[in-house]
Amino acid sequence: MTLALRVAKRGLGRVAPNPAVGCIIVNNGKIVGRGWTQDGGRPHAEAMAIEQARGFAHEGTAYVTLEPCSHHGKTPPCADALIKAGISRVVVALTDPDERVNGDGVQMLRDAGIEVSTGVCEAEALAANLGFILSKTISRPKVSLKMATTLDGKIASRTGNSQWITDTQARRYGHLLRARYDAIMVGVGTALADDPSLIADWLA
Repeated sequence: MTLALRVAKRGLGRVAPNPAVGCIIVNNGKIVGRGWTQDGGRPHAEAMAIEQARGFAHEGTAYVTLEPCSHHGKTPPCADALIKAGISRVVVALTDPDERVNGDGVQMLRDAGIEVSTGVCEAEALAANLGFILSKTISRPKVSLKMATTLDGKIASRTGNSQWITDTQARRYGHLLRARYDAIMVGVGTALADDPSLIADWLA
C-alpha cells in the first residue's frame, strides 16, 4: 500500500475534480501492474494497473488507495473492472465518501466473491486526498497557508529590496505546493508590489 500511495501522488494537482488514486497489482509475490489516475481524472488507477498487468492480474491482489468506484460515469466502474480481471483480493486504504460510491464498491467486490480488506494505511490515504474528502463530506476545499518570515517576524528587508528569505529547499517545496493545489491566492499588496507569476516553474 505504501507504494500505491507513492504512485498516487503523481496525480496530485492534475486530476481534479477526481481524487488522486494509486493501484498496485501483485501476483505470486511480484508486482505485475501499477497505475495512477491520469491527467483530467481518467483513466482511473485500477484500469491503468489492470492494463499493465494483462493476464497476470488473474488471481492477484490489488492494493488501492481509495475504494474502487461502483458507478458508471465517463468510465465504467473500477470495481467491475477488477472483477472482470479475475482479481482474488483487494486491499483498500480509504472508503470513498462520494455518495455514488460510499461502500458500494467494496460491496460489489465482496458480492463477486473477492476478499476485501479496508483501512490499510488509512491515515496516509486521507492526508493525500484531504481536498477531495473535504469536498465530499463538508463541501469545502482544503486550504493551506504558505508563509515565509524571518525570526523577528518580517517578510522583507526595511528597504524592500530583498528577494528571498528562504533557502532553496523551502522554495522548491513552495513550488511543489503550487503544483498540487488547484488555486493560489495572494493579497492585493503582493500582487501590486511583486506581480508574482505563481507558476510551478521548477517543474518546467
